[in-house]
Amino acid sequence: MYWTSAKKRLSKGEPICESHENNLLDRMAISIQYLPKKVKECFLDLGSFPEDKKIPLEVLINMWVEIHDLDEEEAFAILVELSDRNLLKIVKDARRAGDMYSSYYEISVTQHDVLRDLALHLSNQENINDRKRLLMPRRDTELPKEWERNVDQPFNAQIVSIHTGDMREMDWFRMEFPKAEVLILNFSSTEEYFLPPFIENMEKLRALIVINYSTSNAALGNFSVCSNLTNLRSLWLEKVSISQLPKSSIPLKKMQKISFVLCKINNSLDQSVVDLPKTLPCLTELTFDHCDDLMKLPPSICGLQSLKNLSVTNCHSLQELPADIGKMKSLQILRLYACPHLRTLPARICELVCLKYLNISQCVSLSCLPQGIGNLIRLEKIDMRECSQIWSLPKSVNSLKSLRQVICEEDVSWAWKDLEKTLPNLHVQVPAKCFSLDWLHE
Repeated sequence: MYWTSAKKRLSKGEPICESHENNLLDRMAISIQYLPKKVKECFLDLGSFPEDKKIPLEVLINMWVEIHDLDEEEAFAILVELSDRNLLKIVKDARRAGDMYSSYYEISVTQHDVLRDLALHLSNQENINDRKRLLMPRRDTELPKEWERNVDQPFNAQIVSIHTGDMREMDWFRMEFPKAEVLILNFSSTEEYFLPPFIENMEKLRALIVINYSTSNAALGNFSVCSNLTNLRSLWLEKVSISQLPKSSIPLKKMQKISFVLCKINNSLDQSVVDLPKTLPCLTELTFDHCDDLMKLPPSICGLQSLKNLSVTNCHSLQELPADIGKMKSLQILRLYACPHLRTLPARICELVCLKYLNISQCVSLSCLPQGIGNLIRLEKIDMRECSQIWSLPKSVNSLKSLRQVICEEDVSWAWKDLEKTLPNLHVQVPAKCFSLDWLHE
């Protein structure tokens, strides 16, 4: 019976005897005890994510900013310190990490299984209702029995991380999280995932992260529970199908960042479904990545007057941008990376007077830059690598007095290099050809 038990424990990734693992982890914990307090807390947060999965850097940075009162620069510095101490690993184009205009969602973090076990071990020292982090260590078909046995008292966790398969309404039970600021829903489903009803009462929730690790999208149900989360600042949705965004009776004035990654958008952003400027009046960052059914951006996006960062990347069906895009007077960063069916940039894009960075790389159907691009007087950087149809430049580029860097192909580099005489601070870079199949693994 002992060895039958050992077999079952090993099949679940658990040690044969807990005392052996605890002795190892207690020795390893010495390395963590002497970290600065905030660095230690950030290390412990890494136990919130599934074993052997890449953690999107954007998710990690947002979480640390929200719960540890850090700014993004401090959070990134902590990430580098943990990496230097070999407590995590930065993967995928780490050379670009930390660049002023780099996009965090292209970069991921991994952690050795034993280090993750250490984070879980240190996080689970207290009584379950008093833990700062309430975490499911591994995926299961249902919520832990230990949680259910303790629902008569509130859970005081600041971070809640759940890892399951398909979840229907009847699979959830009542739980109270009066102090929860971050909710991470990890799951694997190809059908429907019903959001937990208790979200509606998580009044302090600041970041909601929903990640599906299945091979295809799952329909996201009960999205309406998010409609009145007035403190919510960050929303990350990955590999889910969205029928409609929650209709809020009051504006979500604190919402600053929304990311759709590998999502089916359907018609959820249409003006007839949701009034984006009214619902999200203070949104500053909006990301669409690998959303293959996104053919055009809804015109109502142009009414997001606080938006500073718009990223539409790897959206292979995107054919056009809104004609009134010039109304987004606060926009500073515009990424249109790898949108191969995008044929033109609207003329009013030249009215984005605050724009500092424009990325149109791998938009292989673009044949020209807008004639009035010289009106972008604050533009500092253009990335147009692999735009093979653009052979010449409009005359107005001479007016780009703030331009510091252009990344382009050899065929058009000569035209930019001619500008170096009139724009002495301009640096033209022709990237080396890089052929890789690493994306297949992704």
